[in-house]
Parts: sequence; structure tokens; C-alpha cells
Amino acid sequence: MALAFVGLLGSLRKGSYNAGLMRAAGELLPPESALSLAPIGDLPHYDADLDAAGAPEPVHRFKAQLRAADAIVIVSPEYNYSVPGFLKNAIDWASRKPDPALDGKPGLIMGASTGAFGAIRMQHHLRQICVAVNVRLLTRPEIAIGRAQERFDAEGRLVDESTRELVRSGLAALSAWTLQLRK
Repeated sequence: MALAFVGLLGSLRKGSYNAGLMRAAGELLPPESALSLAPIGDLPHYDADLDAAGAPEPVHRFKAQLRAADAIVIVSPEYNYSVPGFLKNAIDWASRKPDPALDGKPGLIMGASTGAFGAIRMQHHLRQICVAVNVRLLTRPEIAIGRAQERFDAEGRLVDESTRELVRSGLAALSAWTLQLRK
């Protein structure tokens, strides 16, 4: 069955390994599935007063894109042992009542870094955030890609075949999880 995935990318840098990882995810999806990237860099800082006055149009578009997706794929680097601020900001906007756009969505987290840990500390914090907003994350496989400079080529393509297989298996597991949750 074809599924629509939406990607949240926690890096604004075009040449980032995490942007390359998101591109690879788009290539490695199960057959007939699609991945669209939700732009989050242009969302205003979350402000309850702004929300109460009526969320700006970029927030409405963002939340509509999340609602239309079957599942979410979050790919992010680690900033200061945690989640990049603008990614957290996007989650804050998406989770606001009365129409939270992430509530009950199946999800998968991935991260890449040049260090040995592959953004695992960010993933730990992001899992805590996802519990709070009721994103139903896969717990396995954990996709934390350390030493990213050895797994991507100079153009930012994921070329390491064992890592590609890990990403492929994660997306297949997300597809199965999404279908299971629909039952």
C-alpha cells in the first residue's frame, strides 16, 4: 500500500549530512510511497499570544501538510547534545490545541554526525518530546549514523551500502508500523 510520509529536517544547511540522509530516505522508501519535506525554517517563533490571535499562514500550511501525511520522518543533527531550536519550535507549533497535527502520528527518527555517536543524544531528547506530543515512534531500528564523513560522498549522497540498508529497513518498519496502527 502506498503511504505518504512527511519529512522534518532539523538542519538548515544545504550541504549537511542530515539533508543528504533525508534525500536518501526519499530514494529508499517502500514502493509507491512518497516523501515530501515540510519547510520549517520559516516558521515564526512560537508565541501563545500570536497563536491565540490566529496562527500565521506558514503555520497553517505546515500543520495541514502534517495532517495529510500518514507518518513522519524526522532527520536531525545534534546541537549542544540536544534538538536544534527551530525543529523544537516546529514541533511546538504542530502540537498546539485545539488541532494538534502530530497527535497519534507514527514516526521515525534518524540522525547523522561526524562524531561517533550519530546524534544519539539529540534522538534521546527528541523521543521525550515526541512522547509529550503523542507521536508514536518506532523504537527499532535506531538510525544514528556516526562518522558521516565516511558514509557520504562529496556531493552529499549516502553511498555506504550498509547504512543505506539500515535506512531502507527503518522506512520499511515505519510503513509496517503505520499500517499496523491503522487496524
